[in-house]
Amino acid sequence: MNKIRIAIITGAGSGIGRNVAIALHKDNWTVVLAGRRKNLLEETASLCGNKNTLTIATDITVKNSVEHLFQKTKEEFGQLDLLFNNAGISAPAKPFEDLTLLEWQNVINTNVTGAFLCTQEAFKLMKNQNIQGGRIINNGSISAHVPRPQSAPYTASKHAITGLTKSTSLDGRKYNIACGQIDIGNAASAMTQTIEKGIVQADGSLKAEATIDISEVGRTVVYIANLPLNTNVPFVTIMANQMPYMGRG
Repeated sequence: MNKIRIAIITGAGSGIGRNVAIALHKDNWTVVLAGRRKNLLEETASLCGNKNTLTIATDITVKNSVEHLFQKTKEEFGQLDLLFNNAGISAPAKPFEDLTLLEWQNVINTNVTGAFLCTQEAFKLMKNQNIQGGRIINNGSISAHVPRPQSAPYTASKHAITGLTKSTSLDGRKYNIACGQIDIGNAASAMTQTIEKGIVQADGSLKAEATIDISEVGRTVVYIANLPLNTNVPFVTIMANQMPYMGRG
């Protein structure tokens, strides 16, 4: 009998999170679907056939909510094999000097503090479970390397995720916890509709950009998730080959 494998996916109600959840489920993982909107999580569960799924409404910016997510996972399954830190938001595109403190804080609280809280709870569970260890994959971005215009909060948050990934990878070694990061460029979803129509470039011009099928992200996460824990992929970039990343600016 195959070992039951348990994965928590944050931001599982739409976009990349939903796609990764479905891809893992098709690979016979049991998926714990976390996100703020229960109805969207239930839609994802339905797309998985409502089998081997658990939906838990979660606000990753709230410590008690994150603790509840991991406690329920422990109670239901007794273990955690994979955390995909995916949930994230961006601020409105506007001149740097017009950003509000609240817009900045909302992005940092969700993208950085939320990932930290989930990673911390994953550590507690993975280090103390019967078979010690597990894997954490952080959703970075092309913006973890280079910014788009008028994206300071989001870009800063994704650079911070890179630091979190490196520290998690180092601190997790003694517990057999592997941590890596997937940096995604223009995976087609509701968020890329503007990109496909035309988005401001570094030189101020407006240009439509190429996208990739979002399912390729799911396939990549599944590949990494299935590696043995003595093997890590610290960073991988998956992107549209024609997008203006190499040489951006």
